[in-house]
Amino acid sequence: MKLVFATHNENKFSEVKAMLPSQIELLSLDDIGCDEDIAETAETIEGNAILKANYVRQNYNLDCFADDTGLEVRALNNEPGVFSARYAGPSHDSNANMEKLLNNMKNLTDRSARFKTAIALSMQNSEELFLGICEGKIIQKPRGTSGFGYDPIFQPDGFDKTFAEMTSLQKSEIGHRGKAMRRLMDYLSKK
Repeated sequence: MKLVFATHNENKFSEVKAMLPSQIELLSLDDIGCDEDIAETAETIEGNAILKANYVRQNYNLDCFADDTGLEVRALNNEPGVFSARYAGPSHDSNANMEKLLNNMKNLTDRSARFKTAIALSMQNSEELFLGICEGKIIQKPRGTSGFGYDPIFQPDGFDKTFAEMTSLQKSEIGHRGKAMRRLMDYLSKK
């Protein structure tokens, strides 16, 4: 089976490829000659994943899956949500995003949050959506050097470490992206 993962991010591509069985030939957007930066214009995380997967299916006639992830903070009406990567502006600056989030939460006692990943699969005769959610809280100050994005300030429930203090294996076992990927793999294994 040949499948496109709608990403230009080499690190994310390698991480996902390692999770998939060897009988799936995984291709990136670069592999299929897709130079476009597919616009994420939907109002939801799920909607953005669907937009990207359908774009590849419609324009390249290849089966594809795409993901989108957001951090939702309960006390901020689920902000930053769909705007997680550009919360502090269009530059996708992780440190600025964390700083803005911590500043917006400085007087809040409810620090509960969750990461949500949506993976949309667009195939010739079907479209599927797989969700992965990891509940946790936003800590007061960044800790750890691994991971990316909001990982240094997100502590998953039941752990005393942030995502940035965990190994990538630990994070993928309990994290939102790993959960969504396992649901995708379960579906593909039955095809």
